[in-house]
Amino acid sequence: YQCRDFDLPISRGRILTTIDVGTSLPAIERRIGIADMVAYAGATWDWHRMHYDMAYVESAGFQAPIVDGQMLGALMAECVQDFLGPDSRLTSLGFRFVTPVMANSVVRCEGVVEFADPTNIKCGLIVHIIGPDGVVESTAATGQAEASLQ
Repeated sequence: YQCRDFDLPISRGRILTTIDVGTSLPAIERRIGIADMVAYAGATWDWHRMHYDMAYVESAGFQAPIVDGQMLGALMAECVQDFLGPDSRLTSLGFRFVTPVMANSVVRCEGVVEFADPTNIKCGLIVHIIGPDGVVESTAATGQAEASLQ
C-alpha cells in the first residue's frame, strides 16, 4: 500500500514536507540508569521494588533492577512527538514487552510511518537493547502509535 502524498506540518525548524508510508522516525537512544528509574517512579507513584531494591531483584533471579516498562512506552511517545512536533497529539499508544531491560542498559527507540493522511498518522515502533559495541542485543518492546495532526 502506498499512501498518497500530503503536505503535513513537521516541526523542529523543518519546512512543511511530505510524510510517506515507510518514512523512518529519527531514533532516540538513551541509557536508563537507577537515578532515571527512581525519578520515573516518583513521577508515576510506581514504587515496585523490582525497579530499585537490589536484594529483592536478586531474590527474584535477576542481576539488576528492571526498568519500569512504562518508561519504554514513554520513550515511544517521545519518539513520535519529536518527529511530528508540538502541533500533533498522540491519540493512541499500544505496546508489548518482549525482553526485560536492566538498569544501566542503553535502549534505542525507532519507528516507521505505516499510514498517513492530512490529519492522522500511524507508526510502528520498536525499542531495542543496545550492547556495549553499539549493536542491537535484543528487542525490548514493540508497539504502534497513532497521532492527529492539527
